[in-house]
Amino acid sequence: MSDSIAVVVVSYQSASTLDECLQRLRAAREVAEIRVVDNDSDDGSLAIAQRHALADPRVRFIANPDNPGFATACNQGAQDCQAPWLAFINPDLMVEPSTLAQLRALGAQLGDCLLGVEQVDEAGQADAAVRRRDPDFAAMLRHPGRGSRLAVPADPAQPLQVVQALSGALLLMPRDLFVRLGGWDAGYRLHAEDLDLCRRAREAGATVAIANELKVLHVRGVSSRARPYFVEWHKHRGLWRYFRKFEAAQRPLPVRAGVWCAIWAHAALQLPRLLLR
Repeated sequence: MSDSIAVVVVSYQSASTLDECLQRLRAAREVAEIRVVDNDSDDGSLAIAQRHALADPRVRFIANPDNPGFATACNQGAQDCQAPWLAFINPDLMVEPSTLAQLRALGAQLGDCLLGVEQVDEAGQADAAVRRRDPDFAAMLRHPGRGSRLAVPADPAQPLQVVQALSGALLLMPRDLFVRLGGWDAGYRLHAEDLDLCRRAREAGATVAIANELKVLHVRGVSSRARPYFVEWHKHRGLWRYFRKFEAAQRPLPVRAGVWCAIWAHAALQLPRLLLR
């Protein structure tokens, strides 16, 4: 039990990938509990979770009557299980049987840690945004588009690469650390909550790192394609919350105003792309 992992999957309109995601999690080593928290899907996601729960006692689901957001749902799932390791996994992410066990073994050597793995799409292309840095708001003031880019290059020479932040599509951490941090910040609705969690973990003395030699398939954006404007709104709202929480108190009013303008100028720059889509 000391090595076991509880997996939390937050689903929203995820029927196209959730079934395979759960099949893979049920076949994964050291996974003792699986919690699916559904945020009021109407595409059959909940029926898929119910079917897996009937077939496997490790699987339980929570059906939210509305969509309270990703962070809130992650906290709900974490509170409904007991295993000493917690993994938060998107419903469009496909783990290999040994991925989580290998990642947990690395974590056991580190103690307090927040870990991720390489993510690739169906063509085998690596996701550049898996390794991240903290948002650079000074750069955002100089150039709204450039300052919002968070990707950090992979370093193949480092099997375990320490970074400032990771993609929230797959995160593994000790439950004790999760509890000390107070879980995910439910004030975020969608996006930037992973940056927040990683920063608070680092400030608490934990190691934030990615296992470069472990790889998973990530079928990106399944639940967000239907509502691109909603996603962009909350992405930029999340950045503003992040700035207010961690940096605004140390900045003079003109800088705070400038950051607000830069964030929403960047949001406006996304509109032509969304309209063309």
